[in-house]
Amino acid sequence: MEPAVEKKEAEQEEQQLPQARKDDAPAAAAAEEDEADSEETERRNRDLKAGLHPLRRKLVLWYTRRTPGARSQAYEDNIKKIIDFSTVESFWVCYCHLARPSSLPSPTDLHLFKDGIRPLWEDPANQNGGKWIIRFKKAVSGRFWEDLVLVLVGDQLDYSDDVCGVVLSVRFNEDILSVWNRNASDHQVCNSTRCSMLCTYDVQTVTYSCSFAVQAVMTLRDSIKRHLKLPHSYLMEYKPHDASRRDNSSYRNTWLRG
Repeated sequence: MEPAVEKKEAEQEEQQLPQARKDDAPAAAAAEEDEADSEETERRNRDLKAGLHPLRRKLVLWYTRRTPGARSQAYEDNIKKIIDFSTVESFWVCYCHLARPSSLPSPTDLHLFKDGIRPLWEDPANQNGGKWIIRFKKAVSGRFWEDLVLVLVGDQLDYSDDVCGVVLSVRFNEDILSVWNRNASDHQVCNSTRCSMLCTYDVQTVTYSCSFAVQAVMTLRDSIKRHLKLPHSYLMEYKPHDASRRDNSSYRNTWLRG
């Protein structure tokens, strides 16, 4: 075979490799998801045989405490895993010993997330998502936090597979609850014009536009309101994690209110 022909064939093979890897990616992701589902089923069966009451999802509790006035430290280094649980019984053992919001110093965060998802914007499960935010006076935050934890543990929220976890943020003048979801632009749920909303976000004179279908996000908002029995006077705000990465802020410059 001529050297020129061999070279051309080699180049064609190199060009086909990236496409082959790209085509294999969805299959690999599906295989990982099937394996995770199989492990969850095995776990639930083991718990049932042991006479326990398995949760639909194994959950992990994380804790973050930053020292006011101290030099900024990498956020990921501050996150500490407290405990995980996968049954009703183990949840109550954990929760009965958990400090209440009123006793936590400021600033402190408690994160209750599904197993395999870290409470970071950059986590693969979170990176395309966002969060609904609710601000509370300290006198009432404990009750709403408890209700939100029970809602997550009981897998009661609409679009629950889209929910990653919930966060309690204890601050000086207020406490903030947030519900993180996987997708801030879920076109798979509804991509019709009437279900789309154009949002603009300005920071440092740069404008970012995001057009997304709001059905899943807005349905999640309504589900949170319903389960928490949230009074009409409370405002809920939504912010994509991509926007948080851009302005390095969790709760400022929110996009959507309702």
